[in-house]
Amino acid sequence: MKLIQFIKDHFFIYGFLCLIWFIIRTGSKPSRTQYPCQRVAALNAHLWLSTYIVPIFGIIEIDRLKVNIKTFLFIFLIFIGVYGYMNLNVFNKDELTLENFQLEPMESAEPDSSIIYAVTNTNGKYKGIERLMALMYEHNQPFYKSLKNGNLYGPDGFFDHEDIVIIKVNSQWDERGGTNTDLVKSIIEAIVNHPDGWSGEIIVADNGQAQYGASGKGGSLDWLKNNAQNHSQSIQDVVDLFTKYNVSTYLWDTITTNVVQEYAEGDFEDGYVVQTNVFEITRTIVSYPKFTTSFGTRISFKYGVYNSETEGYDTNRLKLVNVPVLKTHMIYGVTGAVKHYMGIPSDKLTAALGYRIHNGIGRGSMGTLMAQTRVPTLNIMDAIYVNAKPKDGPSTSYMDSKKVNVIAASTDPFALDYWASKNILCKICEKNGGNTSTLDPDNTRKGEFGDWLSISINELIEAGYNFTIDPNEITVFID
Repeated sequence: MKLIQFIKDHFFIYGFLCLIWFIIRTGSKPSRTQYPCQRVAALNAHLWLSTYIVPIFGIIEIDRLKVNIKTFLFIFLIFIGVYGYMNLNVFNKDELTLENFQLEPMESAEPDSSIIYAVTNTNGKYKGIERLMALMYEHNQPFYKSLKNGNLYGPDGFFDHEDIVIIKVNSQWDERGGTNTDLVKSIIEAIVNHPDGWSGEIIVADNGQAQYGASGKGGSLDWLKNNAQNHSQSIQDVVDLFTKYNVSTYLWDTITTNVVQEYAEGDFEDGYVVQTNVFEITRTIVSYPKFTTSFGTRISFKYGVYNSETEGYDTNRLKLVNVPVLKTHMIYGVTGAVKHYMGIPSDKLTAALGYRIHNGIGRGSMGTLMAQTRVPTLNIMDAIYVNAKPKDGPSTSYMDSKKVNVIAASTDPFALDYWASKNILCKICEKNGGNTSTLDPDNTRKGEFGDWLSISINELIEAGYNFTIDPNEITVFID
């Protein structure tokens, strides 16, 4: 212990050891630079290099000290190499675009098949969402809800002009691990351009659980390095563009340990409602956020928009757009529309009761959560950059992503996950010569992705939802 303290007290030694640790621990996998311990080591190594190495190059007089030019250049190149390697993952690696990657349409003979709409060759900008809405309308599904019928709108549309819309993103990871911010910007633009005029509200939200993640402290809606064409464009930056409308963010990490009651019970504090009864099949305790937006709207994720005058909830006015990033997961195989629901409950509060919900994903807890709270109005899959390395995610650096340029939407999160994992992740993995067993939704061995997906969907079927993971019951339209 005295030796450890001695090292920490002498920064020349401590910083140098941090540099050595960083290089050895990172090895040939720069994505490890995202680990919390690596970030701390990198910071100390930067300070050491800046304090003891950089000044040398400003004071050396080559002729006077008769320094061997080759030695000087050798040391200099080592310094540049190490310094550059420590920052390697900030560079854009768009050259990893997949060649000849194609999606094929699917047509089910079932009259009530789950429908998926997929758009290729989009980077989140440049008409991707517009093409998605057009594809929907071409197949009789308007995007906007309106009493009038017209291009992209009608009585069967998703979003009314007065709705309160939560856009659920992934905030726990930066770089390609978080939801594409260009895509989020396009979704917000589409909603506020409602043909009846927009008078509703949009909240971009997530719970990074105030733990783990890119910083080791949970989520952020304002990362320095983001999933976008412009890496500096965060979710918060996007929201700040819409000052003309009621658009805001809410990081539920900030309330994830605060237990509250519902508004109807007289509790107006922001926090998490915890239903302490245990759902036996999936061994799940359900929790969900209840909060007031920056514009004064009171929202219960489960019950809807609260009206203080009537002391009741408008459940239909609250709409949820689920926008997951398609990627692998080191424990549960695949993160998609269903696993993305982990950003809604409080992992800490359920863990304190002995039923940590993250541990229950393999038992179908996301299905229980969805069935007992709120099912997405629409799921829009971000498959622009994906991580198809088995057991590598959920963190995904710029280097570890593949540019696929696909977005896909469905009202059925399970059909969307089945199709996307089978036709995107598995195909990329096969192309790279990898083992697809942990990514394959047809692999129903206990604990595998296909197993917990089937358990989860049973919770929704029990609740009366017509969702499916049967490819014979899935129709896919491609643009």
